[in-house]
Formats: sequence, C-alpha cells, structure tokens
Amino acid sequence: MKRKDALRAALGARSLDRETPPAELPTGNPVEAPATDPATEAPRQLVRSGAVGAMGRSLGRIASAAAEARAMVASGDRVVELDTALVDGSFVKDRLSVDPEEHAAFVALIRERGQQVPILVRPHPSEAGRYQVAYGHRRLRAAIELGRPVRAVVKTLTDEDLVVAQGQENSARADLSYIERALFAIALEDRGFDRATIMAALAVEKTQLSRLIGIGRAVPVDIVTAIGPAPKTGRPRWTVLVEALAREGAGEVVGRVLATPDFSELSSDDRFARLFSALTAPAPRPAPVPAVWTTLGGRPVVRIDRGRQGTQLTVDDSLEPDFAAYLIQSLPQLYAAFAESKTRDDTD
Repeated sequence: MKRKDALRAALGARSLDRETPPAELPTGNPVEAPATDPATEAPRQLVRSGAVGAMGRSLGRIASAAAEARAMVASGDRVVELDTALVDGSFVKDRLSVDPEEHAAFVALIRERGQQVPILVRPHPSEAGRYQVAYGHRRLRAAIELGRPVRAVVKTLTDEDLVVAQGQENSARADLSYIERALFAIALEDRGFDRATIMAALAVEKTQLSRLIGIGRAVPVDIVTAIGPAPKTGRPRWTVLVEALAREGAGEVVGRVLATPDFSELSSDDRFARLFSALTAPAPRPAPVPAVWTTLGGRPVVRIDRGRQGTQLTVDDSLEPDFAAYLIQSLPQLYAAFAESKTRDDTD
C-alpha cells in the first residue's frame, strides 16, 4: 500500500480515492478481465538463451508491482481488457529507447505467465472511444506484439494527474535514467506544467528539479539522441560533460567521436563513456620551443632544449667551429664560478 499512498498524496487524493467513481467505459470496447492473483507471480525457472540477466530484471519489476496490483483490486478498481488498437501512449514521452534484450525477455514473461499487472489509462480527452496511457507503456507494447488485449484500470485523470502518475510510477521502479528524467521534466515544463506538478511527478525537490532541467537543456539534443539513456550514468558525470561541452574545440571532438564507425554499436553507457573520455582528456602538452643563445653579432650559436631528462646545449659548429671545444675545456672554471656564486648567495 505504500506505493498507492504515495501516489494518492501526489495526486491530491483526487483520482485514486475509492470515493472517486470509475470512468464511464465506452459501450462494447472493454471486457471485464478475469480476476488474477498477483501473488501467483513468484518467479519460476525459465530458460531463454542470451536473456538471463534481462529476464531477471523483468521478473524483479513484475514482483515489485504485485503490491500495486493488489492495492488496485482492494480499493475497488475494476480491471478490464482493452483492444490495444484503441489505446494511445501518453502525450509526454519519457524514454529515449528500449533495450531490445530486456524487451524480448519481458515479452517472453508475459507470453508465459500472462499480464499480471494492469496498466493505468484514462478515456482519451479528445477522441471518443479511445484511451490514453498514464503508465504501463512496456506492457502495452508487449500486448500489441503478442496480439492480445491489454488489462487496464480506467480512471478519469486530468493532464496533471496523468503526468504525476506516469512520473511517479517510473520513479518508484527506478526505470528512467538521469537524462531521461531530465528530458521528461523539460517536456512537462515546455507544455506549461508548473514546477510543483513536475516536482510531484518526479518526486524531487526544487533544487534537484532545477539541476535536472539545467543539465537537460545544456546537452544538445543530437548528442543525447546519439548517446541514448545511459542508465548507469548519474548527475555528476552529466554535469562534467556539460562543462566539457562548453570548452573551446568541444564541437570538433564531438563530431569526431560520433562519426567513429563502431560508436553506434556500443552500449548506451559505453557511448557516453567514450564521448566523456574524449572531451575530458587532458590536452596534450605542446612541445617546448627551444631557446637560442646568440652572439653580440646576432648569430644563433647555441640551441638550448629543456626537457624532462634535463637541459641540452647544441653548438652550431658551422657558425663557431671552436666554441664547443672551448666550453668543454672551460667547464671546471665555469663550475667553480657557479659554486662560488651559490656560496655568496647563501651567506648574504
């Protein structure tokens, strides 16, 4: 019940209270769904080649949603079956992409077990006889792929109710990456939703929301699209990336990295890491410019190269053939004079 209580608080107890009558269902479209017990969702062994990790994550998400389904039934919500052709997605996109392996595992689970957790929809605000999803887009896609009706709870929701339900559902299941949450916040702000509604939708405080929107607006859309959701990449690294993008020459680096042949074949997090490394790598130190000692007549007789291994003097014999030999012979006197000057400096 904790998930239901949190959502009811965010919605101001308007849409999900038992006292709120269910939305009137268009005649002939929905079919009352047979009762199912979410407790029967305990995972059993399934063998799917190449999808063990994805299958585990899908099982975890379904198990965590069992309490939500029980809460819906306990609160008197009616679960119906809808023709997927009558159901449209939310008017605000909240995902950049779907992992193909995870989606395949999720579809396999629903094929094997059925859809245990209903989605939440509202009657479409502008098209009679149709519905609009608040949350459950993955389950809707799976039902479409399997050619099955989708099990749903139909609620009368305002636009604000819908985006809060959509955002909190994703936040509760940690489904959206940091950059996806940032883009979701921007999409809501651009549609005119106030900050209070966006904070409720994402379950964040004012400062956190400001950071989300600031970072989301600072990263060009083409870069976000090329990288994708980067699910393992959080605010600190996105912040550093934004700073790096503001440096001189960053555009050239971005273009070079995105154009590499294997970039699109990398995972989303690896694409972020490659671009991040290229933009934050320390600039190569320029080779030191050698100094030149010239005679009173202006002839560049000695070239002076300073490096990590020491200082090297190169005498141009073509200009002063005997000068190098003279320096070598004079080294004892030169060093004695050097040592005496250090002694004077120490006693002064």
